Amino acid sequence: MDRSQNSCEIHLMAKPAGPACNLRCTYCFYLEKQALFPKGEHFRMTDAVLEAYIRGYCRANRNNPSGTLFTWQGGEPTLMGLDFFRKAVALEKKYAAGQQVTNSLQTNGTLLNDNWCAFLAENKFLVGLSLDGPALLHDQYRIDVKGRPTHAFVMRGLRLLKKHGVEYNILACVNRETAKHPLEVYHFLKDNKTEFIQFLPIVERMPDQAACSIGLKLARPPALDQKQNYEVTPWTVEPEALGDFYISIFDEWVRKDVGQTFVMNFEWAIFSHFNGDGPVCYLSKRCGNCCIVEHNGDVYSCDHFVYPEYKLGNILTDDIKSMVDSARQRQWGEQKELTLPGGCKQCEVFSMCRGGCPKHRFAGSEYGQAGDNYLCGGYEKFYRHIRKYVNTFGHLIEHNLACEYIMQAIERPTIFTSRVTGQQLTMWIK
Repeated sequence: MDRSQNSCEIHLMAKPAGPACNLRCTYCFYLEKQALFPKGEHFRMTDAVLEAYIRGYCRANRNNPSGTLFTWQGGEPTLMGLDFFRKAVALEKKYAAGQQVTNSLQTNGTLLNDNWCAFLAENKFLVGLSLDGPALLHDQYRIDVKGRPTHAFVMRGLRLLKKHGVEYNILACVNRETAKHPLEVYHFLKDNKTEFIQFLPIVERMPDQAACSIGLKLARPPALDQKQNYEVTPWTVEPEALGDFYISIFDEWVRKDVGQTFVMNFEWAIFSHFNGDGPVCYLSKRCGNCCIVEHNGDVYSCDHFVYPEYKLGNILTDDIKSMVDSARQRQWGEQKELTLPGGCKQCEVFSMCRGGCPKHRFAGSEYGQAGDNYLCGGYEKFYRHIRKYVNTFGHLIEHNLACEYIMQAIERPTIFTSRVTGQQLTMWIK
């Protein structure tokens, strides 16, 4: 959900309520993490852990000119209540020592009210709101603890965010069903005046014996150098369908909405292609600087790797920078690049993909090499489709021209004057 995820030297996302949530979304990968904690766990971050987190995180980023980005996620972080976040903001001011501090909050939106939104606006929180599209699609999987639909409550939260002028974006999960309705999802979000959208593909595998033995219902992350079980859950998006979903939305966006609607998946791919590395973790060459801190202070390698073997330490006893910079964490992060299959590195759209998230790199039925991304077929189809547009974006940026001009160049041959050289350029995307 964050539009500047790599702005911090170290990004340590907080889960103040751990895996606790007031919803029971069918496809959620984090609710089951309750099984990894002692029975009767309260799942609430204490004041001592909160202060250690903020103090240590600010210290870890004290030499970073971009400052420190605090990202609050879950589970559902609003379960902590407003007083908790008032304490957090006060502690940020105490320990910032002159550096810039920003906050983002990822929420399902169902608990938002006027008091919450007034606080978020006053303290300039960027809010990521989980909304999968119109009610019929959203409510298929995003249900509450009694199995009831939640769309109406999320839309109420969205209206309140707008009412108070809170900066927000939408995180829309793409599961097997929503992938069949790309324009219905996109039009719904546009009709609700959403400017920033991130699409998140849902990919989960059925549990193996090792997962079941510790009470989990989903498979653990794959070993990138070995072939893995690729039986996916019924709600997992199919690779080809994901590619078609992105293509359908991109084709409308690039003709009508550039500069007005910002689909972050598209913008990140363009950035990755021209900058040699991605602006977000799944498009980066390596992993390792985006860790998470649990409600009890435990620090893990990644949001998707909260398992005992990926625990780096605890902020009550260990230095944050030392944990993230440890040889163990660096070696783990390097595996993303070092274990890429040869065919992946030679792919002509690799510059936009970088192999994808390691969680998704298990050999599917169509791919024979260990380390292949389950979504490879969909990604490759999408990235091949947009290459000619990406190159045109590159020309516009090179000549300091607005990216919106691409919409004219699709319709007809268009002459532009370079703001760099003063020369006239003819662009036409056929």
